[in-house]
Amino acid sequence: MSIENMTAAALDTKVRRADRNFMWLTEAHSCLGIGQTAESACNKAITLALNKVQRRFNAVELSLLKVAKYPGFHVARVMFKTRKISTARFSWSR
Repeated sequence: MSIENMTAAALDTKVRRADRNFMWLTEAHSCLGIGQTAESACNKAITLALNKVQRRFNAVELSLLKVAKYPGFHVARVMFKTRKISTARFSWSR
């Protein structure tokens, strides 16, 4: 399922229509990336953070992306929260 350029609400609707649900787990990963451009710094930070995510998780939520510019380089900080999309065999009710 491609989620490029999709809002969180649209993704939630698409997941639920596919008879799936999100399991909201509390593990988070944060990394810094340094590059000559903001884009390269972001790409490095994202790659490092994604490499920390355990295989049992099949989705992440981007919760933070900050870029700082310094003379000659950029520093990006990214934070992901882990998620798992699973079959909707149960429902959570309050």
